[in-house]
Amino acid sequence: MDVLISVGQLLLSLSFLVAVHELGHLLAAKYFGMRVEQFSIGFPPKLWSFRKGETEYAVSAIPLGGYVKISGMIDESLDTEAMKEPPKPWEFRSKPAWQRLIVMLGGIAVNVIVGILIFIGLTYFMGDLYLSKDDINRAGKVEIGPLAKEIGFQEGDKIVQINGKDFYDYLDILRPDNLIASNASFTVDRGGQLVEIPVPHDFIEKFKKDMEFIRFRLPAEVGSIAPGSIAEKVGLKTGDRVIEVQGQKVEYWDDITRAINESKDSKVTFAVMRDGEVLRFEEEFGSERKIGFTPKAQVPVNYTLWESIGVGTREAFTTLYTQIMAFGKIFRGELSFQKNISGPIGMVQFYGPQFDWPRFWTITGLLSLVLAFMNLLPIPALDGGHVMFLTFEMVSGRKPSDKFLETAQKVGMVFLLALMVFIFANDIIKIFTVN
Repeated sequence: MDVLISVGQLLLSLSFLVAVHELGHLLAAKYFGMRVEQFSIGFPPKLWSFRKGETEYAVSAIPLGGYVKISGMIDESLDTEAMKEPPKPWEFRSKPAWQRLIVMLGGIAVNVIVGILIFIGLTYFMGDLYLSKDDINRAGKVEIGPLAKEIGFQEGDKIVQINGKDFYDYLDILRPDNLIASNASFTVDRGGQLVEIPVPHDFIEKFKKDMEFIRFRLPAEVGSIAPGSIAEKVGLKTGDRVIEVQGQKVEYWDDITRAINESKDSKVTFAVMRDGEVLRFEEEFGSERKIGFTPKAQVPVNYTLWESIGVGTREAFTTLYTQIMAFGKIFRGELSFQKNISGPIGMVQFYGPQFDWPRFWTITGLLSLVLAFMNLLPIPALDGGHVMFLTFEMVSGRKPSDKFLETAQKVGMVFLLALMVFIFANDIIKIFTVN
């Protein structure tokens, strides 16, 4: 059942993204008066369809893509017979190059826009959560894992800069865009001395297997208080420091959770330090076995719609930039192609065994931007291949022959098919191989 839920999420995400991508081509083509013969989500065989006007709209059986069939265009259908007839006014090939270029960029543009809108929506509805660097460095604890030790961290190190810049949110040290940057590094305070720790080029590969290479233990200080909670009932205040729970001494946030989970009592007893005075409390648990506050170092941030537009757009382009940087490292040989490229089988694992809307939309937003980038690559049979030939035509004033375009389309399709077979095989190998 868990696998079915993960697969279902992937298919839902891909179907949505393919639909909006192909819709971008369709709308641009119709705007310029081109005849669209078919709009399909998925590849044949056809499962269901209906016709409206000149266009047949279909849902097909293989949900790993889709297509729009535009009259007079050499595409994956390889309908060369129609190309032997004189151009018709409504055909793709009879339109000016700049209009054809916009049509080919339509799907890519829509994927970028959808990705940005998803990140804006997530920012507006979910907000953000920061871990205060100052609070963690002052009263928290950073536990150094094996991977962190491997690149040069030592117990007691306090991170003060990332890539030579100051930062506020401690979670920034886990952001892929920071870890994959050229000459990435951490600057740490080690016993009063600043030490720079360079990040290896292939660090991101190891990081994906050990995302808690550095673990934050948050100070047991009261931050925001939940309405109707025990914390509100007894009058806890922001800045109170919890020192004891269920008779156990506590220092960090996870100590509180562990003490409550280990206890079978129906009541919670705890003590806090406030302005040098110890205050003790005993209360019955309600429906949840919680005191009801978040740690002070954990700072929730909510955004207005206007703020969300700026923050979400920036996050979307940062995500896209990170993917481009990763592909650059792969092509330069700094990252393994085999380890860092995943197909549908590998992508299933990203969604998890339970349906979580924020996670689903985060991955869908990421995929939308990745699909836009991948489709822009200058490979025949992709949108980027058509864009490349149209750009050549606009710059040189000479249109490539239909025979050349047909041959290029065939070569591109063979290349993409071979790549797809490799990626599927690679996904299967990674399942049964411990790297």
